[in-house]
Amino acid sequence: MAKQKSDPNYKIIAENRRARFDYAIEDDLECGIILQGSEVKSLRENSANITESYASVEEGELWLINGYIAPYEQAKTWGHEERRKRKLLVSKKELARMWNATQRKGMTLVPLVMYFNHKGLVKLKIGIAKGKKNHDKRASEAERDWNRQKARLLKEG
Repeated sequence: MAKQKSDPNYKIIAENRRARFDYAIEDDLECGIILQGSEVKSLRENSANITESYASVEEGELWLINGYIAPYEQAKTWGHEERRKRKLLVSKKELARMWNATQRKGMTLVPLVMYFNHKGLVKLKIGIAKGKKNHDKRASEAERDWNRQKARLLKEG
């Protein structure tokens, strides 16, 4: 990913920072997304939110549900619906793998990052995740605090 960040076209649009705290991410996958023209123009202005959204396999297709893309002001007549279902593009093999993963107990598809790749196309990184319990969240928070304190002590000493 270090190579992508130095690329001038690579740009993060929206990030779901809460996902890594609430879920244990087992695997992640990059997929394309079908958008309308006004949605792409709105995304170029960094007006999107994927924190409340999730992905779902329905009728043999992968969908992003409840993802928010703000309306584009200049497209008043032919605008878009802010929270419509958006189709995600993955191969049949990846779709089958995700469907099998979601059928297991407690697994879900969580959007992690929406970004423009090096070609200027909108991509969405989806994580196959399992929900954390409260004690797991506290343990990961304690571990993060300990690592922060350890780095501070090593820097001082």
